[in-house]
This record gives sequence, structure tokens and C-alpha cells, in this order.
Amino acid sequence: MITIDGSFGEGGGQVLRTSLSLSTITGQPLHLYNIRAGRSKPGLQAQHLTSVRAAAAICGAQLEGDVLNSQSLVFRPTHPPHTGEYVFDVTEARESGSAGATTLILQTVLLPLALAPDGGDSRVTLRGGTHAPFSPPFPYLRHVYLPTLWKMGIRAEAELYRYGWYPAGGGEMTVKLRANKISPISLTERGELRQVWGTAAVSNLPSHIAQRMANRAVNVLNGKGVTAHIEAAHVGATGPGAGIFIFAEYEHGLAGFTAYGRKGLPSEQVAEMACEDFLAHHQRDAATDLHLADQLILPAVLAAARGSSHWTTCRLTQHLLTNVWVVNHFLDVPIHITGNEGGPGEIVVGEQRPHQLITDH
Repeated sequence: MITIDGSFGEGGGQVLRTSLSLSTITGQPLHLYNIRAGRSKPGLQAQHLTSVRAAAAICGAQLEGDVLNSQSLVFRPTHPPHTGEYVFDVTEARESGSAGATTLILQTVLLPLALAPDGGDSRVTLRGGTHAPFSPPFPYLRHVYLPTLWKMGIRAEAELYRYGWYPAGGGEMTVKLRANKISPISLTERGELRQVWGTAAVSNLPSHIAQRMANRAVNVLNGKGVTAHIEAAHVGATGPGAGIFIFAEYEHGLAGFTAYGRKGLPSEQVAEMACEDFLAHHQRDAATDLHLADQLILPAVLAAARGSSHWTTCRLTQHLLTNVWVVNHFLDVPIHITGNEGGPGEIVVGEQRPHQLITDH
């Protein structure tokens, strides 16, 4: 049994999700303790409990500790991942409802289903939060993460039926995929900027909020010499919400940037926040944004049997370094990271090198 301290490093839900994915894929039983111990609400919350049950559903795992607020979990797979049709609803984990991030639940089961030995098709429907802070929003999944996985051989397509803003939730999305082999990826040079586009969206709020965000984003980027097309949209959702989602397509890669509105925060400032994140990335000449860099660790490790992966990022995060630490518990794959936390970096997975530099915690 693999035993992992959930409070290590970043100490959040990513330790749980990566552990569940690898336990499901490798068949190794897992004991996780101190789950989210450093958070204001430690233990399994609705989103995390749904991830546990989703992973268990595809590999028949036996569970101990799968209850809300639990800080200890035992997860024992009984068979390899099975492709098929699945529905995971975050609200089932908490009677009062939840806006738990559906994209993070998907990340828990996506690679196990994509690499399932039965080679079948899967359709995964997820209900809950689709646009929530501290998680990839649906547009990032659709326009950055899944297209990048497509380059690695993972054929997955996502469709959004209803927005689910925090804190109301109530969103719904579906992902279709076919099991396949995964290949390494190289993203070291991003090339020329081809286009910048995005959406400023609101639900159950005055439409002018979306237009103000869009206008401000276009003006800020134009002022920096970047032509951008940002559309304003009023979208259907259970509760109110506002956000702007900006994407950059380079010759060899994609990047995404998000900012959410909240009460008392001017629409123009929301737009400026997303623009500042894009400009910080753009000025550093790295191939991946800080979020994609982290999300590539697991697929790159799983592709290592077919070759090494190599990418550069605008910023090394503790999230990424913690993910590496978790992966090393399950698989003996060399991971070399050059750079310091908070600065630009280079990641090489699956290549033997004389020295390994990983920032200590």
C-alpha cells in the first residue's frame, strides 16, 4: 500500500486527485492521511469526496473513510479502469448543494479512462461548479488542457450545457473520450503569437458588466501592442456570476488566463487582472502557463515508457513541485526541474540525467 501525507507541500486537493489517478491506473492500494490538513476546512469536502467516488466507480475500489470532512482515506482498486458512461454530481456529496469544481473531478478520472486497457469509449457527465475560483474553468479545459492532451494522443472533447458559478454551482458538462496510448510531448519554444481571444461572461447580472470587462481587456492589451478579440456574453446559470477568460494561441502552444468578478470589484479591474496574468506570461517567453505546466506532470509521467517529455513554464509553482512529489511515490520515472519556485523553469520527464534539481519544501 502506498502511504501519502496529504499535508505535504501545497497540501491541497491536488495531492488527493493525483494519488487517486495513479492508484486507479497502477492498481496499487492507497492510504492517504492528513488530507487537506492545512486548509481552513480540512478533510474531504464535497468536490474531493466526489473525486474519490468517481475514481472508485471506474476501478471498483473498496473505500474506507469516504465521508465529508474525513482526513484519512483508504482506496483499494479491485480491477483496472473500465470505460463506459458515468455521471458524477457534486451535489450528491452534500445535501445543501455544492459548487465543487467539475473540472478537477474530471482530471481525477480522465487519464485512467483514457488509458483503460479495455480500449473503449467513455462519456462522463459532471454536475456542479464549472466556473469556480482555484480550479480550471471549463473554457480553460476546452481551449488549453484538452487540446494539449490531444497532441499526446488523448482524444477527448468537452461540451458545456450550463454554467455553474461559485457559490451556486448547478452547472453541467460532458466529456467524450476513447481509450488510447499516450505519447510524450515537447513544448520548449512557443513561437510567434498568432491570436488572443476570449469571453467576458455574466449570468443573472446586468449585461453591461460583460461589455465593460470585454472593452477594458481589449483596451489594455491594445495598449501593450497585442490585438485581442474579446466577446461579451450573457449566459444561463443557476446563480449570478461574472468572469473573463482570455486565451493566447502561439505557434506551438496555448495558454489561458481567468479572473472572476465579485461584489464591490469594478468590472474593469476584473479585466485588468486577467490581462496582467497574460502579459506576465507573454513577457517571459515560456511555452506553457503556470497551470498547464503543473497539469502536464501526470500525463508526461504516464507517457515516459514511450519517450521523454520536455516543456518550459513562465512560473514554477509549489503546486507543480508537490505534484512531482506525489508521482514519485507511485512510479520510478526521472523528473528534472531547472529553476526556482516562483520563477521561470524547465521540466524534463522520463530522461536520465546526471543531476536532478527540484526545489525543496
